[in-house]
Amino acid sequence: MNEKKEFYKRVAGLVIPMALQNLMNVAVQSADVVMLGRVGEKALSAASLGGQVNFILSLFLFGLTSGASVLCAQYWGKKDQRSIEVITGICLRFSLLIGLGITAFTMAFPGLIMHILTSDTQVRSLGIDYLRAVCLSYLLMAFTSVYLNIMRSMERVVVSTVIYGASLVINIIVNAFLIFGIGPFPELGVVGAAAGTVIARLAECGMVLGHNKWKNGLINFGWKLLFVKNKVLFQDFMKISGPVIINEVLWGIGMSATAAILGQLGSEAASANAIVQVVRQLSTVVSFGIASATAITVGKAIGEGKKDLAKEYGKRFVKLVIISGLIGSLIVLAVRPVVMAVMELTLVAKGYLSFMMFLMAAYVCLQAFNTLIVVGIFRGGGDTRYGMVLEIIGLWGGSVIMGSIAAFVLKLSVPWVFAVILLDEYIKFPLIIYRYRTYKWLQDVTR
Repeated sequence: MNEKKEFYKRVAGLVIPMALQNLMNVAVQSADVVMLGRVGEKALSAASLGGQVNFILSLFLFGLTSGASVLCAQYWGKKDQRSIEVITGICLRFSLLIGLGITAFTMAFPGLIMHILTSDTQVRSLGIDYLRAVCLSYLLMAFTSVYLNIMRSMERVVVSTVIYGASLVINIIVNAFLIFGIGPFPELGVVGAAAGTVIARLAECGMVLGHNKWKNGLINFGWKLLFVKNKVLFQDFMKISGPVIINEVLWGIGMSATAAILGQLGSEAASANAIVQVVRQLSTVVSFGIASATAITVGKAIGEGKKDLAKEYGKRFVKLVIISGLIGSLIVLAVRPVVMAVMELTLVAKGYLSFMMFLMAAYVCLQAFNTLIVVGIFRGGGDTRYGMVLEIIGLWGGSVIMGSIAAFVLKLSVPWVFAVILLDEYIKFPLIIYRYRTYKWLQDVTR
């Protein structure tokens, strides 16, 4: 009983800050949706679709840092801080290169990106303006995400919560002034939302540099890490991170593809989807926080050589996420009437949104469970390849291909196209259960 009490106390210390961090990230998007929803449906659709580039970048970075965190959590269990520094340097090199590449591509081809995402000429024009401004934040995001995720893998989760909290406040304030033109500031609409994001990312970068200089006593984080070479750890990093990156990018491009499918069906479908996706993220902040805590806890136990304890931890986390997933479903249903009342949408868009919210209520519970197993238990245990296979089968074989057929071949109505798009988690569920029960995910990936 004492051991269990200590376990749940430690888990709460991880989950609460990470859930708050997830909530802050969603709150930024929610603020953009609410503010731009007041500007107009076209502005909301443009920012939502233009935000798909940031979404894909964030998944590249999440894949990189998740792979690094698998190694770092297990090395943290072994108290091998030098290996953590080397892995951090490798991760930082990749993240900055990816951030620079996506920034350059977005600056050069914003029209091409928006052409892929929507057929509405007005939405496309507003989206181009949004992308030209917001892409300045991508490289900053690439830098800060590595530092904060490495800190999290070493059970230092409060720092990211504080930094993202401050960033949230800055983002919302700047957005309000620049979107609506409050006081002496010009009314910039979607460009104001992009400017708010850039300024918030600059603030995050400054706070990360300050924390590293005055508060970081765990690792020597600096530019010298960019040039550290270790062939063995590089190979381990690629072996673990490679499948995670592919997994996250496949998932991100797949989610963008489904957004594009709905975007091609009109601005009403795109705006309704933008709102329901924010609600989905809001309802899963705790579940995703539990998944992140699972990866750290299971990985550390394996690094300490306690595989039986890692199994037991996995079972406990499964029980926790089932409860949080059910609560998430109730949240979707509870906020549905409020969202319908607050958002200024056309009657057609409101009809779509009403149906989508009911479908999402069932979806979030299953997504919470699947994410806990794949992102928390499998990755924490060093098993990163299986998730990649799941995305190919579930998302691409299910949501993207079947959603495209439903929209453009069978020409089903928007709500039913959305229902088909949500099939991926249902397809993955039995495959996840099978893998979990084999315990093949228990792998010590340290040297």
